Amino acid sequence: MAYLLQQLANAVPLAALYAALAFGYAVAFGVTKRADITYGAIFAFAGQILLLFTELAYVRFWLVLPAALAVGACASIVYSLAAGLWIGRSIMLPLVNKSPNTVIVAALGIMIVLMETARLAANTRAIWLPPFLNETVVFWSDGPFKVTLTHIQLINTALMCAVVAVGTLILRRTAWGRVWRAVTDDPLAAELCGTSADRVFLVAYAAAALVATVCGILATFYYGSMDFGAGLMFGLKVLLIAAVGGYSDPLRSAGGAAGLAVVETMWGAYGPFVWRDLVIFSLLVLLLVMSRRERVVL
Repeated sequence: MAYLLQQLANAVPLAALYAALAFGYAVAFGVTKRADITYGAIFAFAGQILLLFTELAYVRFWLVLPAALAVGACASIVYSLAAGLWIGRSIMLPLVNKSPNTVIVAALGIMIVLMETARLAANTRAIWLPPFLNETVVFWSDGPFKVTLTHIQLINTALMCAVVAVGTLILRRTAWGRVWRAVTDDPLAAELCGTSADRVFLVAYAAAALVATVCGILATFYYGSMDFGAGLMFGLKVLLIAAVGGYSDPLRSAGGAAGLAVVETMWGAYGPFVWRDLVIFSLLVLLLVMSRRERVVL
């Protein structure tokens, strides 16, 4: 029983990460209507920039760790948002009305550029953050076995849930949310009503890039590093996990992704670990195919 409770507790931070990533991806997908692995590349790029500038501030400028982390986080937000805005304005906006294959090829090229930029800047070194906020909080104990989470896990979970909650509030209760829904439903009709679909596209893409950046920073804080090849893995994974709840509603997409995180954690706890990624990706592809069939029938 205690082991099961610990695995469910372990699933909570992962569920929050997947939910926030899926939420941001669905916001961008609403205006692009194209499969885009760039989102995962921005997530990984944000973590890599955080590591680079934190090391620079800590080693070269001799700042204390909290100040170095703050410098790294600020640099990550600036660089990742600038990259997201440039990608949205100069690449994705002109290509969304073209063939879907052009967006896929462009996204692959962008991912390679971001990955190689970070790799070359780090001289192909794996940079690690020292552990921090790793004190445990005990939720339940059964003799010597305790159900725990660390402070960094709890903080990350709270911040990612806040991202989803604030984003949902903006989409459902503000004028911009209504405009976003209008553009996702019919960009031409929105234009005829006086709304700039291109402006909404750029704001939505920038908002998605901001969510990916925040998630990349928080994930790197927790895991301590970000691999140079993580852009491709997370690009594909986010594209698929967002499909679990459907792309039409960001909150539903976040809920589906959170449920998948629980399934992934449970498989890692009780199933053969070597088969975990194969099973999860196969399940994601199956769900994506089924959701597309339902839309065709409807």
